[in-house]
Amino acid sequence: MSDLFDFRRRLDNYAVMGNPVTHSKSPRIHSLFAEQTGESVHYEAIQVDPGGFAQAVGNFDASGGKGLNITVPFKQEAWQLVNERSDRAERAGAVNTIKFIDMTLYGDNTDGIGLVNDLLNNRIEIANKRVLLMGAGGAARGVLAPLLDQQPAQLVIANRTAEKARELAHAFCDLGNIEGNGYEALDNRQFDLIINATAASLQGELPSLPDNLLATGATCYDMMYGSEPTTFMQWATQHGAITVLDGLGMLVEQAAESFYLWRDVRPDTKPVIEQLRREMVS
Repeated sequence: MSDLFDFRRRLDNYAVMGNPVTHSKSPRIHSLFAEQTGESVHYEAIQVDPGGFAQAVGNFDASGGKGLNITVPFKQEAWQLVNERSDRAERAGAVNTIKFIDMTLYGDNTDGIGLVNDLLNNRIEIANKRVLLMGAGGAARGVLAPLLDQQPAQLVIANRTAEKARELAHAFCDLGNIEGNGYEALDNRQFDLIINATAASLQGELPSLPDNLLATGATCYDMMYGSEPTTFMQWATQHGAITVLDGLGMLVEQAAESFYLWRDVRPDTKPVIEQLRREMVS
């Protein structure tokens, strides 16, 4: 045990904090990044009790930790805790990555760029496309600015509570052509790219969607992932989507962006995604 402790002291320490967090693939992803790049990194998962987040971050900093990933339910609390924020974290209203810089906690949000990079790596064009984003919660808010940076022809947010979708669209209307509606407003409209930013399909739930919602050659992307296709992915296949993707690639891409922020080294994500995919089905 002492040999292991001494070994870890020679590494730079990182972690993911959340509740629950035991299921997190982040330790596996970052261990694969470290192995690939030769970086001296130790990464662990830390479960934090409600009300204990600020103390947990302070303890990790005091122990010499270099950086953190933050997952639910602490992303908004992390946004409030940090001293400085990136522009994309500022717009997202949430922080999923913290870098300790001397006495400063620097907060970033890599979720949106993770999604965009995964789409582009899969040769999915966003520019000049009609994009539908399902959901108006934190996951949707975190990806809006990077999506709009790609200059889609139109971005529509659909949500069960239409007013929440409209409020979110208004908050980002300075970045592009964006609107928010309820699902009932989707009749007689078609989209080239549909992104599901809700967790509902993991529970087998899906809002009522028009049968003709997909344009010819459309792509459907579920930000959730699992060993089997989600309900939304199944719907997309049944309704003629040419490309159907889950969020495993986004998970790895956002982790790679965090790794780059911490280490100034950009890992190759493709072999890591392939490795995780093999492990999920084995």
